[in-house]
Amino acid sequence: MIEELLSFVEENDVKFVRLAFCDIAGRLKNISVMSSTLEHALQDGMAFDPFAVDGFGDAEGPELLLKPDPSTIAILPWRPQQGRVARCYCDVLCADGTPFENDARRLLRLTNRKLNALGYAARFSLECEFYLFTLDGQGHPVLAPHDQAGYLDFAPLDKGENVRREICLSLEQMGIRPMCSHHESGPGQNEIGLSAMSPLSMADGYITFCNAARTVASGYGLFASFLPKPLKANSGSGLRLSLSLYKDGENIIRDEKGLTAEAGSFLQGILSSGAELAAFLNPLPGSYDRLGVDAPAAAAWSAHSRDKMAFVPADKGAFARIELRSPDPAINPYLSFALLLEAGLRGIREGRPLCPEGETVCELPSDLGRAVELAGRSELVRSVLPKGLLDRYLALKERQYRHMARAEDPAAYELSHFFNWV
Repeated sequence: MIEELLSFVEENDVKFVRLAFCDIAGRLKNISVMSSTLEHALQDGMAFDPFAVDGFGDAEGPELLLKPDPSTIAILPWRPQQGRVARCYCDVLCADGTPFENDARRLLRLTNRKLNALGYAARFSLECEFYLFTLDGQGHPVLAPHDQAGYLDFAPLDKGENVRREICLSLEQMGIRPMCSHHESGPGQNEIGLSAMSPLSMADGYITFCNAARTVASGYGLFASFLPKPLKANSGSGLRLSLSLYKDGENIIRDEKGLTAEAGSFLQGILSSGAELAAFLNPLPGSYDRLGVDAPAAAAWSAHSRDKMAFVPADKGAFARIELRSPDPAINPYLSFALLLEAGLRGIREGRPLCPEGETVCELPSDLGRAVELAGRSELVRSVLPKGLLDRYLALKERQYRHMARAEDPAAYELSHFFNWV
């Protein structure tokens, strides 16, 4: 793989490679290296100071290393075509070369291997909503929607179609398959869906999608916001996650009678853990403005109504899936996907029967503070996440909740502290 990657870089006139990873909150970080340095990074890792990266270290801590995953190389299509720039996702290692326990990408890889060892495979697809806002005279985003169009509107009311088109084309060039795009209900609100991929590929793909959306939008003088509910009087933005479960190459979500027993147990495991996972699926203080208004506030399922946490469409065969409707775009996909898979696996291992359609298994938390409390007490969460990673994540979320709750103007605090980076 190393030789193939180096050949790819040379053949495609790649001069810069961005060694990419995410902090504990799921924000994209990178070090850009010259192509001549890439072989060193592949063999020995590229050192960086983790102190300023959320959840990665303290002032006295040692350096960490970025080790590129050759399978993730992709040319950034919005950068110059001469002296190209490519991106490669990385594993994070300690200075001695051992895995860094707070590397959420590694955690998802291990969870997926556990799933595979039990004879299962999972695939994720998603539909992500986001807003396009305008910029002020200094180039800073402001809370002014790009248009006043509504659900499925056409141009000229819909002013986002060229932005969505370019995002989709950019993703295709990077090996990610968009499946649909359209204007959503809110003014300036858009949606793009991504076709199914393996859990790790989709987590990488979602981070790539967010980066592409922000980059393409900036080229149009706009700002792509993934806040769960930036306009309090309008629709919130959701991240609908669809999961398919495979065994021996066959999708086992549905048979001729409906949900299979294994799929039912998998879904019950997720529903039973819904409240405990809210701090990860709805990770910001403003996430809870959306629950109960634009998204379900309780863990239940339905094959007929989309107002439940889990919806089971009528699609069969390769398209059979379980659609989760409570998550929002601010997630760290690596942590969220790992926890969802572990919750589903627990349901299968314990043979949990699926509750009746429409029955509430548990209420979701009403705010991030309560969500953090439930996550901290969760045996499931503590069995999946390393203690150092979980403690740092929950401390970050508790701090975010406390500071916003104490703010004189919570809405203004949200804009000043979250608007620019979510």
